[in-house]
Amino acid sequence: MTKKIEAIIREEALDAVKDALRAIGIVGMNVFEVRGHGRQGGIELSWRGTTYQMDLIPKMQVNIVLSDHNVEKAIETICNAARTGNTGDGIIFVYPVEDVIRIRTGERGREALSYPDDIDARRTPA
Repeated sequence: MTKKIEAIIREEALDAVKDALRAIGIVGMNVFEVRGHGRQGGIELSWRGTTYQMDLIPKMQVNIVLSDHNVEKAIETICNAARTGNTGDGIIFVYPVEDVIRIRTGERGREALSYPDDIDARRTPA
């Protein structure tokens, strides 16, 4: 079975998260610019004596699809790379993925997700 990790992180954390994921063997990912807010409801900004509420904060969304046994390591890696300890560090969602098909080859499931030197290739058998 496979899972999809959807991580919403600070813009400035993106490079650190990408590098950390690459270091553990996460090869494929998609990244999107998104806007939103969590519990804090946005931020209050001041400019030239005027204060205003910015309720949709720019964030980055990182999507990864990977094997079940790699999910916790990927989550730990994202958290360690993105955590500042301040409000707005982000959130991670984990979803089940029913199937994966590589269009070019028709490979399905685990074969469609595998790349040379990826996290599964580096995995030592239990």
